[in-house]
Amino acid sequence: MKKIILTGDRPTGKLHVGHYVGSLKRRVELQNSGEYDDIFIMIADAQALTDNADNPEKVRQNIIEVALDYLSVGLDPAKSVLFIQSQIPELTELTFYYANLVTVSRLQRNPTVKSEIQMRGFQASIPVGFFTYPISQAADITAFKATTVPVGEDQAPMLEQCKEIVHKFNSVYGETLVDPQILLPDNAACLRLPGTDGKAKMSKSLGNCIYLSDPEEEVRKKIMNMFTDPNHLKVSDPGQVEGNPVFIYLDAFCRDELFAEYLPDYACLQELKDHYTRGGLGDVKVKKFLNNVMQEELAPIRARRHEWEQRIPEVYEILKTGSETAEKVAAQTLTDVKRAMKIDYFNDQALIAEQSERYGN
Repeated sequence: MKKIILTGDRPTGKLHVGHYVGSLKRRVELQNSGEYDDIFIMIADAQALTDNADNPEKVRQNIIEVALDYLSVGLDPAKSVLFIQSQIPELTELTFYYANLVTVSRLQRNPTVKSEIQMRGFQASIPVGFFTYPISQAADITAFKATTVPVGEDQAPMLEQCKEIVHKFNSVYGETLVDPQILLPDNAACLRLPGTDGKAKMSKSLGNCIYLSDPEEEVRKKIMNMFTDPNHLKVSDPGQVEGNPVFIYLDAFCRDELFAEYLPDYACLQELKDHYTRGGLGDVKVKKFLNNVMQEELAPIRARRHEWEQRIPEVYEILKTGSETAEKVAAQTLTDVKRAMKIDYFNDQALIAEQSERYGN
């Protein structure tokens, strides 16, 4: 069996460092590993419209922002298929068929859906499209016969529901769909990067993000204003490392070789943590080091983004070509699904012959 990846992002804004450590960086590594036969990376504009139906221009404008972020982190259209979800009509048809295999109560129990509904304040006014988001995601994954789905920890319930749909479909209609496996970040700190304000999730709506496209000075400013240990009031005070956003970011981004250049008093991150824990190390010094660490990571990304910003027509052509490639693959899956469901009437010669014989033709 081929090894195939499907992953993507909703175009509701520029991508941030939470996206980067949670999935983007890993996607580039997987893309360049040579271990996968096909890699499909989707800009999920149709899903973005489920809670932005009254503001399609927002989604439209952010298509290019997400595409630029993809290219700037190193996703290569020669190795990965970059496409736009709404340009693949087969996904909508698959979603409709899968909806018959899922109950309302099961959707209501999905932890990701529940938390998103609460965060957006939908309550009883939740759009149906948003409510059925897990079904749409299952269509995206299965349309490309994905064997692997690299996502952040918060998306695990969505993949679990996708697997349930796959098992249900295959049990009812016969082995047709591929059962996907989740691939979480291998760095525990990357499972969920907190916001700069210390809140559990980095979110565009909460304004606590560091964006991949932020200028150098903006990144520095956000880091120097980051939430730390609220009880670490004086340099001499013992500090708390666990749950401290500054150290969580260091866990995600820091490499030991950076100490020699930016903080030579320490050989590794553990030495820095030990000093902070016993007291005598100020937050400002740690934040300055974090800024240097993150600038090292983000500088080449900013540079590549600047290059691609000068080639916008080419970016749209990449998305167009990728969407055409993706549609061919999804069309074949839809053909397989309709055959399994016995609704491929005009291609079923046995059915036509049977009915002809029945009526004496």
